[in-house]
Amino acid sequence: MLDRNIDNNNLAIEREQGFLSRSAGYAIAKVKNDIWIVGIPTWIFGVCDRGMAAFIDGQLTALKLSQLFITCFFFISWLYLKPDSSLGDDGVSAIGSYQENFNLEENHRGYLQSTQARMLALQDQHLVGQRYILPFSYLSQIYHLLNLKHLEKIHAFSLNNLKVTSVNYVDRTEVGGTIRFQTRLDSPFNILRMWREPSVEVDLTLHNPYTVELSIPVYGDKRIIVIFNVLPLSEKEHYFLLDIYSNLNWFKPLLRFILHIGAALTLFEDLPYLRQLDRRNLPLLIESNKVSQHETMQLFRIYAALHAKGVNPLAFLK
Repeated sequence: MLDRNIDNNNLAIEREQGFLSRSAGYAIAKVKNDIWIVGIPTWIFGVCDRGMAAFIDGQLTALKLSQLFITCFFFISWLYLKPDSSLGDDGVSAIGSYQENFNLEENHRGYLQSTQARMLALQDQHLVGQRYILPFSYLSQIYHLLNLKHLEKIHAFSLNNLKVTSVNYVDRTEVGGTIRFQTRLDSPFNILRMWREPSVEVDLTLHNPYTVELSIPVYGDKRIIVIFNVLPLSEKEHYFLLDIYSNLNWFKPLLRFILHIGAALTLFEDLPYLRQLDRRNLPLLIESNKVSQHETMQLFRIYAALHAKGVNPLAFLK
């Protein structure tokens, strides 16, 4: 019996190491892809600069022509060095890899399969995918995502003092729920005015214990959708997947660059708050029914009522 337990523990460790190795591989590939995208406008600038230098004074020389041709050659070579184009759907495959390496209960496997279906339905609008392994409990991240007040307090800088003015609608399902809330941009210089009206209704949906979706209206029928997947790895570690989708008709490389920077900034702001949450006894808070009754916490109370299985995410594993 002891040998069997040791073998099972070794197998679990090997599976987790394999999963983390694939996650690290994705991170490296993502960095390569981002560097390639940033390099494109740099080479375009170089081609334009050499072209203007060659023709602006009306004196075309062999040296100027050779510099222009060499710059064009390197630009075309850079385009051919494009990294793996399958990175866009890696969120779906990352969830699949998680299911392969962690033995989930059948209903929780179904939850993640429904998440994959939702992400595939939006795949043609996919713009940004970021993957992180964070040294905080799964429950801290879920609490953070479902607490509306963090938009005002934790992201006061990146969202330029955005205000949550009211909660207009709450709906509960068998495995989650949706909350619709009014937000207001007070500052006339808020960069978010590029995307949306000063006052709009935003939807936050808990699809299942692992997946949260934020849907932000822009102009007309355009929206920005952010899907967060929080996958527990251990009691003090989770895999955090962030995917952004939009049907905006903007220049895609520029839009991706802006959204990448924004997503990274908000995560940087999250880290001290997640560290603080990790010091709190959130399971005891839930079990003793001491979750705040404020309207901005309604979606987390729905989560606690539906999925607080001992308030231990590892209990989802067989």
